Amino acid sequence: MTHSEPAPEPGRPVVLRGGTVLTMDDSCTVLRDADVLVVDDRIAAVGPRLEVPEGTQEIDASGGIVMPGMIDTHRHMWQTAMRGYGADWTLTQYFVWYYLEHGKKFRPEDIAAGNRLAAIESLDAGVTTTVDWSHNLHTVDHGEAAIDALRSVPGRYVMAYGNIQAGPWEWATDPAVRAILERLRDAGDDLMGVQLAFDVTGDPAFPEKAAFEVARDLGIPVTTHAGVWGATNDDGIRLMHEHGFMTPETVYVHASTLTRDSYQRIAATGGSISVSTESECSAGQGHAPTEQVLQYQIPVSLSMDTSVWWSGDMFSAMRSTLNADRMSEHLTAHLKGDTITHLRLRAQHVVEWATKGGAHAIGRTDIGSLEPGMKADVVLIKNDASPVSFPMLNPFGHVAFQAQRGDVHTVLVNGRVVKHDGKLVGIDLAPVRREIESTIDHLKGVCGEDVWEQGMFPDMPEAEASILANPYQYSDYEDESKRAGGEDRVLGR
Repeated sequence: MTHSEPAPEPGRPVVLRGGTVLTMDDSCTVLRDADVLVVDDRIAAVGPRLEVPEGTQEIDASGGIVMPGMIDTHRHMWQTAMRGYGADWTLTQYFVWYYLEHGKKFRPEDIAAGNRLAAIESLDAGVTTTVDWSHNLHTVDHGEAAIDALRSVPGRYVMAYGNIQAGPWEWATDPAVRAILERLRDAGDDLMGVQLAFDVTGDPAFPEKAAFEVARDLGIPVTTHAGVWGATNDDGIRLMHEHGFMTPETVYVHASTLTRDSYQRIAATGGSISVSTESECSAGQGHAPTEQVLQYQIPVSLSMDTSVWWSGDMFSAMRSTLNADRMSEHLTAHLKGDTITHLRLRAQHVVEWATKGGAHAIGRTDIGSLEPGMKADVVLIKNDASPVSFPMLNPFGHVAFQAQRGDVHTVLVNGRVVKHDGKLVGIDLAPVRREIESTIDHLKGVCGEDVWEQGMFPDMPEAEASILANPYQYSDYEDESKRAGGEDRVLGR
């Protein structure tokens, strides 16, 4: 950005002029040198040289890309106060730190601090909708704090309510929790949706049934970590299916170490998969199931999981997903002595997954594309000061491989400009920084300096490293198959 432009005034129409527009409509139409007109909270028109109402504020989009706001369908926002802390963790270490040892040390204000910072960084990166997979709400005060923090930042959110400190059959049936869920469901708040977030261990007794019944009774979708090596597998999917709890609204996060049977059940019941590739490749859930979702035609969205490891921007999600799928495709061919000459996963696919795929996953038909009548969640990618901004030949490839959060020029949520000319609008980071520092001071204090440092810099593995048989402290169930060799399970066959 070569100079500072004043942010558009609230309440007036806005037109983004002369950009390359990725409409993400059903045909993924690309319009060159086109405009997007926003009036109130809606997209009023898309096309070249639009006539606009008097008083419309103009944003120069020439040389840039105008696209729908991106949608992250699975992010543990409360962990953002510990950004980068677990850079060298395995999934086992993550489970031990949060699930078994230190998760309960988070106070309501700590949940709020992480949520607020995560919400702000989402907007900064052009992520206009974030699903807060909020699974440390071990009291209703924690839940209220999480919700209030999200409402303090002008984005669009889904509160996926969860609690790793107790069985889903316990907290989901708590009348106080139910009251919060009903309030969110009935609020008619266009900027705040609601889901129930919990996992299914595969215990034959299926204790999670009670939580599913609450979700069904309230008409609230379920999002669940499925196919996570060492935690959840095909048994959980089978139990859900046999009891009639797999619905088109269900979101299966990761779904990495499942077999053909489970993918077929997901496809047959219309659910969607949230692929979180940086997480799956780095932490050990299993390989991102891009081959399987394409094979079984399962709807897909993308997510970033947690910034205790990774970033909170969807450019990383798109890039890593393309890279992981292509690496897998090439390696599989090489092992057979073959050569891949045409790629199955294209840049356009991941841009779709990051926008309209996310909208489908959360049940929204009014976001995820730039078409007249849709909600005005809009992102302009433009950075005239960057040598990487030109030439811009393949816009899908540019978004997926070249762009980054620093190139996000303007962001609108529900017609409101929340970032402009590369700067957040009306957001003061100083108090946010202070509350994050307070949370870090608290966690260091209750953990102790030695425990805190050891958690951040774990020891190198010993020859006989132990395996965590069950990350859920609320259940004694252990599934030995999670540790079996099982090539079919690893490869998703």
